Amino acid sequence: MIKKMLYILNIGLWLLLSCSGGSDDLSPPDTPKDIIPTNLTLMVDVLGTDTNNPNGDGSGVITVSIHADNADSYGFKVESQQEVKNTTGVFEYTFINEGTNEYVITAFAYSKTGHEISTFKKVMVYVASNDLQLVWSDEFNTNGVPDASKWGYDIGNGCPDICGWGNGEKQYYTNRSDNVKVENGLLKIIAKKEDYQGSAYTSARLLTKDKYEFTYGRIDVRAKLPSGQGTWPAIWMLGANIDEVGWPECGEIDIMEHWGHNATVVSSATHTLSCSGGCENVKVGETTVTDYATSFHIYSLIWNEDELQFLIDGDLKYTYNPATKNVTTWPYDKPQFLILNVALGGSWFTIDPNFTEAVMEIDYVKVYQ
Repeated sequence: MIKKMLYILNIGLWLLLSCSGGSDDLSPPDTPKDIIPTNLTLMVDVLGTDTNNPNGDGSGVITVSIHADNADSYGFKVESQQEVKNTTGVFEYTFINEGTNEYVITAFAYSKTGHEISTFKKVMVYVASNDLQLVWSDEFNTNGVPDASKWGYDIGNGCPDICGWGNGEKQYYTNRSDNVKVENGLLKIIAKKEDYQGSAYTSARLLTKDKYEFTYGRIDVRAKLPSGQGTWPAIWMLGANIDEVGWPECGEIDIMEHWGHNATVVSSATHTLSCSGGCENVKVGETTVTDYATSFHIYSLIWNEDELQFLIDGDLKYTYNPATKNVTTWPYDKPQFLILNVALGGSWFTIDPNFTEAVMEIDYVKVYQ
């Protein structure tokens, strides 16, 4: 009897081993094996480097090439900036800080199973001085109302021509001190919940139209943004010929836009006859800024005959440079004026029902040419 039982146990064990193939790997057959990228290489080419210009030709342009075995995507970042990814491993970046500076370039390689490796390289880059001069500014040093020689206002809700200013906005713009004032070295644009002229909210929109208009240069605006669902602060520009040709033929440049419902994302964009915002072959610049409402940041535009560069705190975030420049893609060869405002609500988002007040604070506006 004992021998018979042992025989049966041996048969059962043999069958078990046969079914398992004699392997210790009990993983499901479809489980992918770990794929680890290897042999990561990082090459950085500084444009215009030669024996006379060891750190480049002054343009600040670099081309980065990343490759690794077993990798299907790559990442690239400069210093502590946000990582940019693609599948080619080739990236282009433009430095804008003048002089010769050392930067840390970090490269990443990712496999299809999510494994990664990284490396870094230090590179010296020379950026030539652009010799720009300050030609217009407001540093808001006098308490009270904004300087009337520099700023005008849009008043109302856009009706009857473009009610809601074409976007379904809910505020009524005023020039009252309740909505706009200069205090302690800051311009304050105050959006409020209050019944006024048939609207449930008020705010202010300042502009330099008919007071200061310009073509090309660098614009720096140091600002701290409001927060809250429904807020929509903007630092932007419109073509001075808008009354003659209309929008978007006049061209719009959004240096900074922020929507409270997408709290940590700051956007830059262009609007032309060919494309408004994010369109085919035109990427909208979006940057994560977590302390947008607690810290001041410098939102900048560098505008020349060839391209628009959008920066935050001196770091290039987005470039608009269409391959073909004509009346539909490039209205940016004519004067534009500046606009500062805080809107509330839009046709595609709502306002927090508990909203009471929000403030955009601006330390200065400076234009260089």
